[in-house]
Amino acid sequence: MEVETVAASDITTDAKSLPSEWQFHCDFEVDYESEVHAQIVCSALAVDKELQPDKVKRHMTVSNGKLFVHFEAVEARFLRASFSAFVDVLTLATRTIEEFGQAMES
Repeated sequence: MEVETVAASDITTDAKSLPSEWQFHCDFEVDYESEVHAQIVCSALAVDKELQPDKVKRHMTVSNGKLFVHFEAVEARFLRASFSAFVDVLTLATRTIEEFGQAMES
């Protein structure tokens, strides 16, 4: 599994693609090297909705065995809190796949 994250310095405002109130955003991807594993993690994490959808948006997609996640927030602190909580759950799901994923493929 390979994780690529965006550094804090890459959190920028893109006035062309985001409404003015959603100026903070972050993208990252996790390479599970398996479409099935990436889809399982995506489906498991999609159940948990954002606690403050009026302040944070999250969008997930799966392609070529990779999970892509995009966050948008009205303030940096909401982005940080949402991202941090999401990564905690993502880590748990990933460890579960690592532990039991081989049995699923057999």
